[in-house]
Amino acid sequence: MIHKLHPYLTGNFAPIDRTRRLTRCTYTGDLPGVLAGGQYVRNGANPITNNNLGRVSHWFDGDGMLTGVLFRRGEKGNINPEFVNQFVLTDVFLNADDNCNLRRPLLPSIATLIGTSKIAIIIAVLRTIILVVLSKFPGSKASIKKISVANTSVIYHDGRALATCESGPPIRFQLPNLETIGWYNGRRAENEQSLDNRTGFGGDGPMAFMKEWTTGHPHVDPVTKELIAFHAVFFKPFVYYSIVPISPTKEGGFDSVFNMPVLGVRSPKMMHDFGVSARYTVIMDLPLSLNPMNSIGGQPVVSYDASGRSRYGVFPRYEPEKVQWFETNPCVIFHTANCWETHGMVPQPETCVHLLVCRLTSASLLYSAGALETPILKAVPLEYVEEEQCRLYYYSFPVFSGALEETPTIRHQWALSAIPFEFPSLSASYAMREARYIYGCSTRVSSYSPALGRATKIDCLVKIEATKLIARGIAHPPQQIKGCVDNRSISEVMQSTDESDPIKVFPMPEGWFAQEPRFVRRAKAEEEDDGWLLTYVFDEYQLNDKGECNDESVSELWVINARNMRDVVAKVKLPQRVPYGLHGAWFSEDDIAKQRSFTGTRTRTRFERSKTEGFDASSTLSHIRDVVEKWMG
Repeated sequence: MIHKLHPYLTGNFAPIDRTRRLTRCTYTGDLPGVLAGGQYVRNGANPITNNNLGRVSHWFDGDGMLTGVLFRRGEKGNINPEFVNQFVLTDVFLNADDNCNLRRPLLPSIATLIGTSKIAIIIAVLRTIILVVLSKFPGSKASIKKISVANTSVIYHDGRALATCESGPPIRFQLPNLETIGWYNGRRAENEQSLDNRTGFGGDGPMAFMKEWTTGHPHVDPVTKELIAFHAVFFKPFVYYSIVPISPTKEGGFDSVFNMPVLGVRSPKMMHDFGVSARYTVIMDLPLSLNPMNSIGGQPVVSYDASGRSRYGVFPRYEPEKVQWFETNPCVIFHTANCWETHGMVPQPETCVHLLVCRLTSASLLYSAGALETPILKAVPLEYVEEEQCRLYYYSFPVFSGALEETPTIRHQWALSAIPFEFPSLSASYAMREARYIYGCSTRVSSYSPALGRATKIDCLVKIEATKLIARGIAHPPQQIKGCVDNRSISEVMQSTDESDPIKVFPMPEGWFAQEPRFVRRAKAEEEDDGWLLTYVFDEYQLNDKGECNDESVSELWVINARNMRDVVAKVKLPQRVPYGLHGAWFSEDDIAKQRSFTGTRTRTRFERSKTEGFDASSTLSHIRDVVEKWMG
């Protein structure tokens, strides 16, 4: 059921149609010196058109838009913040930009793919295929070679800032202007001068286009600087795996490793993230499927099996053929917070891989983000039944160096805290080792799955001292799977006056809502949490009586003391609002300075059919393309 006004198309979820080049901002408070010269950039879905507010849509749909604040270093040691936002100029965006033939997004909505109408799914998929083929015809705005909208996250690797989405390879953009450079295949990006013409992500063959689909959350090792990624596909073995080191040096060469198969995944799955420690990788085979063949039997392309099993494949980073699978109760995991390993002798040499994730007990969040009713599930075993929740959750996987158990078991699996917790982040330099603190988003309500027709909004930021709660859980183990170390509600945590409390909450003022926070560490900090959280915030008192934003609505970027989770040390007032979005990253002044050179960028062009270069008005193919495009809308 779709409501008249889609909750993820209105208010501050509504897309922005204006982009700005770097624009000077005002601010109050004191900007920390470590921000000087760096830039915070956040990605998110921003549909290019938003005419029908009741259409089938999903929060994850839409063209990627990068939104950033550059903390420009002034001549007198001062900091001058500047705002910038730009669309990611993917093939899909350039084809639709200013194309009056297309009244709807080219790609089918995720809300359509998780619906139950076989006919609607088939029509939507066929429409996309036909429009992609038509994009190759004369007179097309742009040829669609990759179907990614690059709207999920941003990372930095080997001199390149990259925007990601699992329906394609990463795409490079330039800091600080956020201009799109081109698709990155693991060896080079478009518009880069390179003598390396070897294939990268995807390799060769008819299915290469699918194997280049790269997770929305590749991980970069802060020590080795390797980029680790997986590629989920619709055919066996269903998951491939790649490692991309930094470029070879004159002292010694080494190469990337692409498309190593990960054996043991049982069917095509909707995989969004995974775990990466210093020496191990964890692939998650959860009962959330993504299988186009489901439509043949009248089933949704995306579906959740509440009676299925969650499986975790643990293997040494460079040896996926040694994967060891662990099984447990069903769940949904979109984001991992951290992964690390420890070594011991109990009673034989043992390695234990630890994983912190945001664990959901159902797929209801996936449906509510599309304003859809959660389908009635078939009966599930009583031992699988859990209350609706999304919590920071701890797994411990023992991997023995000797003979493996026939049926390996998970040593620990329980929640650290009972409060809702999503969009996790940590100090980047502590990733892939035992980090003490995890930061994330929460809400004063009990669950991230809102009532139908409403949207989830973040009104609290949270800091969890993970090591303390894990130690407490090991000393006094809660019930496996369904248990929780700290059972306090968020209101009870907020009432705490204990300075050593392992959970600290930063509540947003009434009517204000935040987005994913990113940690920036103080220069020469001695403590892990000595730094600041950056987050975009919005005051919903700016909405009109219909719950809509006007052209004067603006957002702010807040800089919050991460040690005490109380003080807002600076507020940057932005020239426009920033829609509630997905994932961001902090790029240091050194990152910006060390970007690789490039020869050009992608550009937007006006779509004037009679004047488009190379357009032949008499071309039969061009006429066919124009007629069919208009008919399909």
